[in-house]
Amino acid sequence: MRTKFLRLDFHLTGGEAHDLVGADHLLPDMQADTLIADKAFDADKRVIEPIAAAGKASVIPPKANRRSPRSFDRELCKARHLIENFFARFKRFRAIATRYDKTPRNFLAAVHLAAIVVWIN
Repeated sequence: MRTKFLRLDFHLTGGEAHDLVGADHLLPDMQADTLIADKAFDADKRVIEPIAAAGKASVIPPKANRRSPRSFDRELCKARHLIENFFARFKRFRAIATRYDKTPRNFLAAVHLAAIVVWIN
């Protein structure tokens, strides 16, 4: 289940799913010119190459075990804390942090409400 909220796009995955599962669904429709992400998204074939093929930039620090480390914009990567702060505030809502609602429709509605409250405040 997927929906868009202002400049945010939400995609619900299973609780055991890796971050790249959500990226597979969200990245093809990405409208931003630059993707700022953490090390979990350091995947050439699934993230970096498709973003570059679309003519967009990616700012992703390389994993420590990468054989050939890539360069990345360290200054722009520092802006990622704004995204992390959003999710930290977002997870203060107990129903979101614990996925209180069991149906995807109800949980996604709660996600939208919490995002609105975080955005307004």
